[in-house]
Amino acid sequence: MTSELQGKVALVTGASRGIGKAIAVELAKAGCDLMLTARDRAALASTAEAIRGLGRRAEIHLADLLGAGEPSTLAAATERAFGGLDILVNNAGAARRGDFFKLSDADWEQGFGLKFFAQVKLARAVWPMLKARGGSAVAIAGIGGRAPVADYMIGSSVIGAQLAFMKALADIGKRDGVQVNSVNPGSVDTDRFRHRLGIIMKRTGLDEAAAVEHHRSELDITRFGKPEDVAGLVAFIVSPHGRWLHGSTIDMDGGQVDPLRMSKYD
Repeated sequence: MTSELQGKVALVTGASRGIGKAIAVELAKAGCDLMLTARDRAALASTAEAIRGLGRRAEIHLADLLGAGEPSTLAAATERAFGGLDILVNNAGAARRGDFFKLSDADWEQGFGLKFFAQVKLARAVWPMLKARGGSAVAIAGIGGRAPVADYMIGSSVIGAQLAFMKALADIGKRDGVQVNSVNPGSVDTDRFRHRLGIIMKRTGLDEAAAVEHHRSELDITRFGKPEDVAGLVAFIVSPHGRWLHGSTIDMDGGQVDPLRMSKYD
């Protein structure tokens, strides 16, 4: 356990499981106290317990950030609980896959609502706290914004907008002393990955190990990611060692996206 971020306060959205939970735990290992938010109280409680087991403080704010005023309410709750904020990790949000002609307007609105508009609203709401402490903001985006494909059209569009927003926000960050960066994870072993793997197993008749290797070969990657891989990168970015990173978009995907030939992805 290190203490490079000793006493810092971090807010992590989508912290109940997967990448968000791993980021929260990794930041706690580095010395942060955490405000955790998601929609699943029991899962959030599990994350909080893990953080408290590391000797750090963890508070829970149950919220659906699609709700009117929820980002501002979350920002206010963070300020009441901790007196300020040093690190924002915008991780919440997912988009529905499917045939473009079968996806509804509601599917599009929900995709943009959580992973784009809620993140915009939350960044705006917590910005005064980040500015006051010379803090950091990190968005967990995805390689879909760099390699759009037809069956992930909503996600690709949302992430593209998210990355553009964060790049522009970084210009304000230079003025206000707030570090701003984005991370694009590739195929990470989360609940959604396991669901996708189940579909592949059903389609191919392969067992789990063979399906993993088949899919890895399809994507032409070194291996699939783990939530802890992304968590370690985020902890580095917001640490003193990573502060020169600013306005960056970092692909972490095992070589899945080639800038010269945008490869397919999960």
